[in-house]
Amino acid sequence: MPTRSTATRDATVASVRALAETAAPASAWRDLRVRLISAAVLAPVGIACLVDGGWLFAGVVLLAMALLGWEWAGLARVPPRSVACALLLLWPGLALLVGVSAGWLAGLRVLVCGLILGPLRGGGIVLIGLGGFALVWLRGVGDGAAGGVVPLLFVVLVVWASDSAAYLIGRALGGPKLAPRISPGKTRSGAVGGLLGAMVTGALVAGLASGATAVPGGLLFAGLLGIAAQAGDLAESALKRQCGFKDSGRLIPGHGGLLDRLDGLLVAGPLAALLSLNAGPLAPFWTLENARPRPLTMGAHHPGSGWLEHLEHFPRRLARE
Repeated sequence: MPTRSTATRDATVASVRALAETAAPASAWRDLRVRLISAAVLAPVGIACLVDGGWLFAGVVLLAMALLGWEWAGLARVPPRSVACALLLLWPGLALLVGVSAGWLAGLRVLVCGLILGPLRGGGIVLIGLGGFALVWLRGVGDGAAGGVVPLLFVVLVVWASDSAAYLIGRALGGPKLAPRISPGKTRSGAVGGLLGAMVTGALVAGLASGATAVPGGLLFAGLLGIAAQAGDLAESALKRQCGFKDSGRLIPGHGGLLDRLDGLLVAGPLAALLSLNAGPLAPFWTLENARPRPLTMGAHHPGSGWLEHLEHFPRRLARE
């Protein structure tokens, strides 16, 4: 027969559990307000720079690359006042400048040379650099009044929708964890919600930009970019766990560091840039009927409107803006 003290203890434990279960939904949303405030401040600035394009946009990308390099140096435990830290900050941006001024292939060669610093430090240089290359490339693809606003906006909105839908649906529905050993907070419901959010957003943007016939392509390519964005998010979570950090930094309230916010874009952006290489000189990469696969050869002469010709002439298009 249980004693009075045992019964009291059991009742206390039951009360604590009930209180925890009641507070769990509220605590799951405790950072939503801060996230919304941060997004309300940063989103208009980012969209304005994206629409303006030219060297203003390139300058913002260069600044973001330097900040990402700083956070990566922290994850890799590189001493702040060291040559290695300076290289992580500057190398990706210098490679981008070489690409814009002397040709993208030259810039990519400079970027890949960063691997001499080792897999972790050099890998950070290449990943950050490819993300920056992709953003500036997508913004500059296509002549005309709108320039490359719509292709890059497609990528940015799809990644943003994937992140936001995964957060909201994952917190609302919960359920089995997606990868508990890598990121305990991510759920399978959130992953599915993020993918659906990306596809719906891609279909809307493609339909508004290119007409109803582009909706299937928007669904397909937005789905691919949504998967890439979630893969980038998981990869960054695995890196932070391996390095012993919860966040890459504290630059953005409610989000952590800049790398925490842009991890998906660093993977989805280069994928979109690769897709754009076969879309034709003026066609959006989600327009299936205009896709024209071209061999990615490295010869000295490339006639026609192949992808290397776009690489060669893009710096002049950027300068005209």
